[in-house]
Amino acid sequence: MLGVFLALDLFLFYIFWEVVLVPMYLIIGIWGGPNRIYATIKFVLYTLVGSLLMLVAILATAFTYQHATGSWVGAFDLERLAGAGFDGTFQVFAFAAFALAFAIKVPMFPVPHLAAGRARGGAHAGSVILAGVLLKLGAYGFIRFAIPLFPHGAHVFAPLLIALSVIAILYGAIVALVQPDLKKLVAYSSVSHMGFVTLGIFIFQAQGLQGAILQMVNHGLITGALFLLVGVIYERTHDRTIAKMGGLGAVTPVYSAALGFFVFASIGLPGLAGFVGEFLVFQGAFAFNPWVGVSVTFVMIFSAGYLLWMIQRVCFGPVSSSWPGSGTT
Repeated sequence: MLGVFLALDLFLFYIFWEVVLVPMYLIIGIWGGPNRIYATIKFVLYTLVGSLLMLVAILATAFTYQHATGSWVGAFDLERLAGAGFDGTFQVFAFAAFALAFAIKVPMFPVPHLAAGRARGGAHAGSVILAGVLLKLGAYGFIRFAIPLFPHGAHVFAPLLIALSVIAILYGAIVALVQPDLKKLVAYSSVSHMGFVTLGIFIFQAQGLQGAILQMVNHGLITGALFLLVGVIYERTHDRTIAKMGGLGAVTPVYSAALGFFVFASIGLPGLAGFVGEFLVFQGAFAFNPWVGVSVTFVMIFSAGYLLWMIQRVCFGPVSSSWPGSGTT
């Protein structure tokens, strides 16, 4: 992951991008849940398909640069290629190939965000890495590689990517609202919050881009913490069904306070980091198009709904018999 973030050579970037899959394959496949083999194979296959198209685009970019300059020197160098000024048609196709690889990693709607949801739902040991860093590789790729290399292609696809981001924000929140499984609720809320990142990138507003970068950091800290807290419950009960929980605040008040803190941060409570990133994206979205801004504002209602309802069912009410030491298990 460090190699992906540090590489300025396109081929080296691709090597690190693919190598990331190896430990994730093992983490999900060995330490995952009951469907870990299905989750890990689907996760790797979907990611690999997009990555191979990106490799084709990287090679095509290098050959195009070599044909234009007559030299292979700098053919994979990001700084030289960013100022090369490729043909508009080539930019459209190359950006599409890069965007597919990055969109699957984010994940964006309608590329298989369900695979990421299943992977995060089954990968107990890998959930924090997935939510905290791995999803950011896709958004980083858009900012660092796809847009600087192919600005014309980025502007051509921007309306589509903005629409898909808005759908992902709302759809992820609605799916999270009806999840009976605690970990899947957090996973689909993660899909919804990552929609803010891609929206902030492709509205091409200064506030939106700042909000997207800040939201990437916030999402890694907040959602990673929520996955850790869900793991604490699962390791003791081996069950994530929300309907079987209740009264946790009376049993473990400190844990419940920590869970509540990160839930409020995920909702975007003013004064916490989640609010700042989302507010900047909202500000950029309204400046770009008021209808886009109004559309994504509804997610504030949905996120408050599914997260506060989850806290109410898990931490309050009668003490559940599912908790160890409750006297009835």
